[in-house]
Amino acid sequence: MPRRPAALAARAFAFSAAALLALPLAACFPQPTEPVTPPTSASAAPAPESTGEASEPDAPVLTPDGTAADNLPLFAAVTAQVWASEQRALGRAYVDALVAAGFDRTAMQVTADETTVGNPVESLQFSVRWGEAECLVGQVGPSTGDPVTTVTDQLAEGRCLIGTTRPIDW
Repeated sequence: MPRRPAALAARAFAFSAAALLALPLAACFPQPTEPVTPPTSASAAPAPESTGEASEPDAPVLTPDGTAADNLPLFAAVTAQVWASEQRALGRAYVDALVAAGFDRTAMQVTADETTVGNPVESLQFSVRWGEAECLVGQVGPSTGDPVTTVTDQLAEGRCLIGTTRPIDW
């Protein structure tokens, strides 16, 4: 029976060592947090008084003299707004919303909404040529997941999109 206390001691040591090694690892994993509940209307802070300025001072705005990167936040916000609407699959909706935000319609390209057999496209692209060298490009659709927006270099002839695009004649 001398082996039994030694076996118990070995198991106790192994368990203690494992526990000590597990403690530092616990800090590597996110700890559960309390759910955040929004304030009720009774505890909400009063709304600031209107000063006649835009209600969202941090909302992106068009910077005509800026770079494409300067205007990417507005381009992305417009894209996200259309993507969240019922018109998310219509290229015209993106073009119209970008024009309403101040982008130049004559500098835009958009791909077709439907395939050659009339099915909705898996991916819709649209762009705004910016200056002499850059493009703001957006892509949306079932194959894309969340909308993607980026700044790219212009292609030959000042184009932004590869392949056939549809006329923006409305």
